Amino acid sequence: MLLQSLKMAWSSILSNKMRSFLTMLGIIIGVVALVVLVSVVDGATGQVTDVVSSLGTNLLSVQISDDKGRPIGLSELESLRDLGDLAELAPVGNDVLLARSGAQEELTSVTGTTTGYAVIEGIEVDYGRYINGADVENHLNVAVINPALARDILKTEQVGEAVGRTFYLGGIPFSVVGVLEEEDENVSMWQMISYSAYIPYTSLVRLSSKASGISSFMASAVSDERLDMLEQEVGDWLLRRFDNDETAFTIINMSTIMGAMDQIMHTMTVMLGGIAAISLLVGGIGIMNIMLVSVTERTREIGIRKAIGAGQGTILLQFLIEALMLSLMGCALGVASSYGILRLIHAVSGYDFPMSPQIVTVSVVFSLAIGMIFGIYPARKAAKKKPIDALHYAG
Repeated sequence: MLLQSLKMAWSSILSNKMRSFLTMLGIIIGVVALVVLVSVVDGATGQVTDVVSSLGTNLLSVQISDDKGRPIGLSELESLRDLGDLAELAPVGNDVLLARSGAQEELTSVTGTTTGYAVIEGIEVDYGRYINGADVENHLNVAVINPALARDILKTEQVGEAVGRTFYLGGIPFSVVGVLEEEDENVSMWQMISYSAYIPYTSLVRLSSKASGISSFMASAVSDERLDMLEQEVGDWLLRRFDNDETAFTIINMSTIMGAMDQIMHTMTVMLGGIAAISLLVGGIGIMNIMLVSVTERTREIGIRKAIGAGQGTILLQFLIEALMLSLMGCALGVASSYGILRLIHAVSGYDFPMSPQIVTVSVVFSLAIGMIFGIYPARKAAKKKPIDALHYAG
């Protein structure tokens, strides 16, 4: 009986191809909206998470806005190492300077810091070495550069060949002592400047007018569980240093930022998924509408089938299967269209938004439910028709 109902439903769908397609169109649009929107949000969430994770989550970022005329020096900052929950510590100074080698010159993001910065940020050096204590203590003009700077400014065929070469930062010659590993694509696309260099903090103080005293530093905790305790300890130290003025500094807990960002992205996913689900409900109304029309058109057929022994269950199953087939076929076309749209977005923008198997599963289940909910009323209406009334129906 089930196989016969499937054949009859398929035959009915094929006999009205245009009408069936237009009926499925609501489901197709709803599935495309659901899959594409959620996939884009998930993809963007992953990219943003990669960027934030690249900055580190087990760390504090401290910004000093008012040093009370008594800027913090390197030796004073080092006293923070006495804190029990501190793992690593590094001052951070940033500037944008002109990097030049021969006739080639580009704006470059320059970070002045110490050895601990690489540990805190998880920076890896593919060639050469990172900044060491002697570089900082002796104010040496050495730099660790990213591969883009090595290729485009120093014009090296192999980025490792940049080690030992000299280029100019802000008009001052610097020797390359290391080249970083290649940037992750998701991280590098969020960077405003493609070229970056890391130099000793003491060298940046002499090179840049922005680096008069430490106005920013980073600290990592011995473990994720101790990060909140470290935040409290650093805050107490800064309060003592700046006469209990809480407005003189800001402490940013990166794990808190990550948690807040995850919550925001989750809310966006639920909100956009809910909006897309409304489109599926509209498609379900279209299915119910066309099935009611189909029941009316096939009233005499229902009467004949009942007259020769078909029960209510058989008639109900026939029309319910037809509604489910319309819904699931629309879902399949919607998923296929979504895949094509996501590939097109990737080809045009370069951003990759993979289609999640979970959201495809949700789409199939939701479409199945839509077909069941909106198909049951027309199917019941068909099943309850009296044979004599159905045979006398003139249409």
